[in-house]
Amino acid sequence: MPERTDAPGRLRVRPYDPQLPSDRQAVLQICLKTGDAGADATAAFPDPRELTERYAAPYLDLEPGLAFVAEREAQGGEDGGEVLGYVLGASDTRSFAARFVARESSLRSAARAEHAARMLVPELAAFPAHLHVDLLPSAQGQGGGRMLVETLLDRLRQLGVAGVHLGVDPRNTGALAFYPRLGFAESRPGFFTRALRAVTDQPKTSDDGDMSAIRTSASSEIAPTIQSPPTQGQRSNQ
Repeated sequence: MPERTDAPGRLRVRPYDPQLPSDRQAVLQICLKTGDAGADATAAFPDPRELTERYAAPYLDLEPGLAFVAEREAQGGEDGGEVLGYVLGASDTRSFAARFVARESSLRSAARAEHAARMLVPELAAFPAHLHVDLLPSAQGQGGGRMLVETLLDRLRQLGVAGVHLGVDPRNTGALAFYPRLGFAESRPGFFTRALRAVTDQPKTSDDGDMSAIRTSASSEIAPTIQSPPTQGQRSNQ
């Protein structure tokens, strides 16, 4: 995949490297530092995994080929620049939700099931992929958000995905203004969609079966949290 860059010495986007522990650490840290509608969520999550095990780590483990990072070029254009942002995606939200539940993590099984069920929004079925994009404040306004999103969209097109959706916390006014500039339309409050190829009429499908299977795969005891973590619709910050 060709490298995207907005200017030498600034930001460039490259694939996430599962073999680099520093890549994983950076993504998890950025997830926490932007977890409150783009602001630092550290104080709200004494155990950062309550956030990162929902919105970052599962994507790195289950869909590493749809993970990309934005880094600032090292001096002299060498590799190894500081990672300042990322985009994570799932090409099929229904499949990803089931795998999310099955994946062992620090979250209890019922908490995983609850989160997975919230991923399934029947009205968005024509846009089966979803994404999360986050940039540290120091990297915003430099074209990195656009590069990250467009890199992922290119990959989803290669996979033949019909469309993609994402959610935005209503407090994140910058993100609400950002996505329409990338061709996304607000299809319902807090959710934006973009077609990646012609969407033909298809029989309506229901997520009821998926949601039922997800719920019954876990116990009824929900793991306690310090505060209710943001939903899928609250994790995209340009």
